[in-house]
Amino acid sequence: MKIQQMKMPQLGESVTEGTISKWLVRPGDHVNKYDSIAEVMTDKVTAEIPSSFTGKILEIFAKENETMVVGEVICAIEVENVSEKKADSDQQLVESVKTIETTTSSNHLKTRYSPAVLKISQENGIDLTKVKGSGRDGRITRKDLVKLLEKGVNKIEENQEFAPTVIASKQDPAEKTFSSIETSVHSVGDIEIPITGIRKTIAANMVKSKHEVPHAWMMVEVDATNLVKNRDSLKAEFKQKEGYNLTYFAFFIKAVSQALTEFPEMNSMWAGDKIIQKKDINISIAVAASNALFVPVIKHADEKSIKGLAREVHELAQKTRTGKLKPEDMQNGTFTVNNTGAFGSIQSMGIINHPQAAILQVESIVKRPVIIDDMIAVRNMVSLCLSIDHRVLDGLVCGKFLARIKEIIETAFQEGATIY
Repeated sequence: MKIQQMKMPQLGESVTEGTISKWLVRPGDHVNKYDSIAEVMTDKVTAEIPSSFTGKILEIFAKENETMVVGEVICAIEVENVSEKKADSDQQLVESVKTIETTTSSNHLKTRYSPAVLKISQENGIDLTKVKGSGRDGRITRKDLVKLLEKGVNKIEENQEFAPTVIASKQDPAEKTFSSIETSVHSVGDIEIPITGIRKTIAANMVKSKHEVPHAWMMVEVDATNLVKNRDSLKAEFKQKEGYNLTYFAFFIKAVSQALTEFPEMNSMWAGDKIIQKKDINISIAVAASNALFVPVIKHADEKSIKGLAREVHELAQKTRTGKLKPEDMQNGTFTVNNTGAFGSIQSMGIINHPQAAILQVESIVKRPVIIDDMIAVRNMVSLCLSIDHRVLDGLVCGKFLARIKEIIETAFQEGATIY
């Protein structure tokens, strides 16, 4: 028999870690190659990890709800049908797998930190030697540091597990008074709702985006009257013929996709020492399912008609709500369009879908009196709210980009315009 290691796989572009939400096997269980052994959540997707080998689960190293960096060993498998080479070599492999990541030398704890942990600690001046980790064998995870930063931590007092010194200069008196209130005390009638793994992942990604990305916002008002008339004239026949709805959202995605071809700077990502301008236009869309939010991707959106976009929105929404989304359905997005108007919102500021550089919120279409040529007319108006990564984009290109989307919506979707 030979011992093989199973490592945390990379489940998406830019994904650096994953959280074991549930083990589907236990030590001693027999598994076949490709059998699912664990459920893993990332900020992109929830997926099952298949076994790379046939054999017996020897040992599990990652606990449930523990976050592991891509490439870290999560379990060891005693593999069947593999010729033994050297007994002592196998023993060395077992010992290497069991080696604890932290070792004591000269009364100092020498710990291996993940790149994400090192980056966050260096940027925020956190002394890692004074942080108690929640990972295996006390390993400090990115989740631990995010939790500290949410509390306003600057440094950790020595000999205390989680006793942060809050930067007073960054808190006004009202905030300080409010933060001093003990919010964990339950009152009669309060309901305690456990935080699911998916919710934790969403929260961590949102904190990462807000913490790392300097957000800026812009908004334009658009007269969508022509779009509304065109869509209303087509929707009944379209539904009968195609079997799914012709939504306003498909028209907006078409307008955004066309504008991205004319302003490719908007289709970019921050990559540390450089900006990467993406060739493909892949539109991420937010879809709610139960108590979780997923962001599937419409690939090559600029090459699709309004009909084709409406079909993809429908199919991705169905996959999301029936739990059939695959990792590849959520990968390689370059720009996000969020249909906040579906909930009646008329103005909002979205959090950027890291590592993308922008997200556009399409708000609710509402009838309002508008002055046109010194006359008052009732028009169907909609706000488009853009959040941008100010490291990548500035007001000039963003203003032109929004103006172009406005022009397309107001002029290109009149009655009689083709959707095929």
